[in-house]
Amino acid sequence: MLRQGSGEPLVLLHGVTGGEGMWEDVIPVLATHHDTVALTALGHRGGSQVASRPVKMKDVIDDCERSLDELGFDAIHLAGNSMGGWMALELARRGRARSVCALSPSGTWPPGGGNASPRHGLRDVARDARRARPLLPLLLVSKRMRRYAMRKNAVHGERMSRRAILARTDDLLGCMVLDDILDTHEFLEPLDPPPCPIAICWGERDRVLPLKDNGERARKLVPKARFLVLDDVGHVPMFDDPQLVASTILDTTRRP
Repeated sequence: MLRQGSGEPLVLLHGVTGGEGMWEDVIPVLATHHDTVALTALGHRGGSQVASRPVKMKDVIDDCERSLDELGFDAIHLAGNSMGGWMALELARRGRARSVCALSPSGTWPPGGGNASPRHGLRDVARDARRARPLLPLLLVSKRMRRYAMRKNAVHGERMSRRAILARTDDLLGCMVLDDILDTHEFLEPLDPPPCPIAICWGERDRVLPLKDNGERARKLVPKARFLVLDDVGHVPMFDDPQLVASTILDTTRRP
């Protein structure tokens, strides 16, 4: 867990294969306004251990809710990316949110196997990362290689440090529930009316969950949410533009 700042609590939730460190460049900005906490999800590197398999999204969300209870949090501000966005929306459904900023939330595929494309894409990324990991410290000296390595999740991977990319790669390789989460038949149910102010934000150049498909479906699933398109960022916008992500989250937490 990463924690910094003071004020109303704000909890940050990462995507599948990620970890709390995905928010490290966003937290300092948020911490000037909020008691900001980044959690690591069940079965991910540094997160809670898995008790039984297969792990479902409900299990991941239940584990997160237990963490909120342990922190003494009731209804709080939530922000999440991809799987974390889905988690934040479901926690709002459970009455645990004062506001939600969901960045390219997953689960926004149609029932019946509509997540096949992101599932295959993430498995390919994991396979390539496992093969390349021994050489990455040398390869990532090059800005061109950093951009190439992060091409699925970021538009400007060259902006990331070598250390950050290595840490995110180790998060991916340390994720014990990747196959479970990718094979789930769960999906985001409609959330109408929303139980709190909700912003759904989509990277203009998201290659994992494209705006024209998943983004438009998300707009219909939560029709009364604010829907924003973030310019020149990919599926994990914190990698491309941490300041933009921070300001977008803060704009949501300040709304009545």
